[in-house]
Amino acid sequence: MTAPLDSRQLRAFATLARTGSFTAAARQLHVSQSAVSHAMRALEADTGCRLFDRMGRKIQITHAGEALLQRAEKILQDMHAAREELQRLRAWGRGRLRVGASTTACEYLLPAVLREFQESFPQCAITIEPGDTFELLELLRQQRVDLALALEPARETQLEFRSLFCDELRFIVSPLHPWAKQGRAPRAEIHRQHYVLYDKKSYTFQMIQRYFAEERVELRTFIEFGSMEAIKKLVKLGLGVSILAPWICREELVEESLVAVPLGRRKLKRRWGITYWRGRRLSLPEETFIGLCRSAAADLIVPRLN
Repeated sequence: MTAPLDSRQLRAFATLARTGSFTAAARQLHVSQSAVSHAMRALEADTGCRLFDRMGRKIQITHAGEALLQRAEKILQDMHAAREELQRLRAWGRGRLRVGASTTACEYLLPAVLREFQESFPQCAITIEPGDTFELLELLRQQRVDLALALEPARETQLEFRSLFCDELRFIVSPLHPWAKQGRAPRAEIHRQHYVLYDKKSYTFQMIQRYFAEERVELRTFIEFGSMEAIKKLVKLGLGVSILAPWICREELVEESLVAVPLGRRKLKRRWGITYWRGRRLSLPEETFIGLCRSAAADLIVPRLN
């Protein structure tokens, strides 16, 4: 494979072609005249072409030199544009932030975070990719997102997880349901209920399955939905029991249109956080985003777990 041309030699070549003088080129480049001459000899040796005809103190560009000059000017313009772009990105608040987030976080947590983030970084372009934990981890591996706001992944040695908060899954029932009045779910009645659960391909669904398998309780009948709002509406109508984190039903619990009941003596907790590539240094916008997520979670979740 042919080695690329030396960028310093190309710059000296383009400057010499533009000025038509070794002395003038050296002055513009802030180097000695001999340095320009040396660069031209090295470039001609590298390309195997004579680029200039020297006539005393004057020079005349050759046909090969004209062909190279067209390429060189484009390359140098691109290099200059790249430097300017990097300088703009380095400026306060500029750049991009690509976030993958669970659909639950998109609906209940991110609106407040994004409002404050854009006030702090109005020049930062932010994109949100919704998905379940499994999907978001794959987006990270493909480098299609920078941060993933989701549940803690298991056995991911290449990824770093920064914890934000923990929540607890509970039975969510209508206020007319017998469990609402009792304040508990009798173990013998759990398998008799009809359940309205979130997407069975989700990470949370697998956690629920493992929990009840370990408790030796079978959830026999259930329907699945991909929308938390739809799930809550069905439960309000008394069409089933759901298993959700109380913060997802915060307003409904406050107005008492839904009631949260513990799953049992043993709690089922989840840990939420930000996942990213291990060893990657986070930018100021990324660190700010994580801090805003932590603050928003504290405001939304902590009161319902007390």
